[in-house]
Amino acid sequence: MSDSEAFVSTGRLAPAAEVRRLLQAVHAEVAALSEGENSQVYPTLAQADPQRFGLCMVATDGQVFECGDALAGFSLMSVAKPFTFALVCAHLGADRARSELGVNATGQAFNAVGPVLAAPGGRTNPMVNAGAIATCSRLPGAGVEEQWLHLLAGLSAFAGRDLALDEEVYANVTATNFRNREITAALDRQGALAGDPDAALELYTRQSSLLVTAHDLAVMGATLADGGVNPVTRSRVIAQPLCQPVLAVMATAGMYERSGDWLYDVGLPGKSGIGGGVVTVSPGKGGLGSFSPRLDAAGNSVRGVRAAMRLAAELGLGLFASRPS
Repeated sequence: MSDSEAFVSTGRLAPAAEVRRLLQAVHAEVAALSEGENSQVYPTLAQADPQRFGLCMVATDGQVFECGDALAGFSLMSVAKPFTFALVCAHLGADRARSELGVNATGQAFNAVGPVLAAPGGRTNPMVNAGAIATCSRLPGAGVEEQWLHLLAGLSAFAGRDLALDEEVYANVTATNFRNREITAALDRQGALAGDPDAALELYTRQSSLLVTAHDLAVMGATLADGGVNPVTRSRVIAQPLCQPVLAVMATAGMYERSGDWLYDVGLPGKSGIGGGVVTVSPGKGGLGSFSPRLDAAGNSVRGVRAAMRLAAELGLGLFASRPS
């Protein structure tokens, strides 16, 4: 049986009018939350407007629903990780990528060094900083610039438009990247990198500094929801069989040490970033992108998490929900 003929468990998104109504209602409800605070890791993130809040839902048929600050720009940060992992899976194959990078949750903070030192070969998970830096080291290309062009083209294909660096954020991250340098050195000592340590960290820094919107995240998520085809551009970005391993690592560790709580409440693969973005994927239905800079203690957007929880319930997006026949 070919990939196109294989049975898959998907479903369909609710009617457009209902999606639009619920998105607006949840946005109004969640906008009232004032918990959390901006990331203090980089100056640009600390100075972001904490009142910004955007939501966007992109269906696998290409329909777009958005409200609030859905087109406001912010730093991609760790939301890049599953999509870079997808590109490396396309290069190495999913089995080899798992063998070299690891796929199990660390149970520790996203920027912890300890898991690298404790695991055989420094293997962690592509959704935490250590695993993501190791992932970047495996991008195809002869040298960092060729690897970067491949990565930028791939991430842009997921978003359906040409992405660009936020130069101010890039300068911030480069100047204050102390923990990630420590992580990279630990990975190198453990033999976990496939290339030059400085190149791996540079690629990781650049992907984190890309300027995106909640709309972009929704399109990127919808591409994974649509079996690797961008539903807006209709271009194939990755092969359909690669979507499952990418979504699996998102479900395992996409929300860091709160991933279990997230899966319990939302029931979907998701990925957050300290820039305030969250991408959520409902296979066969669509992608949800959100932006709000106020973060919880684990580094996840407070409003983004709450919005995903409410919309997953109201729109029936969750993977684990069912009714008796």
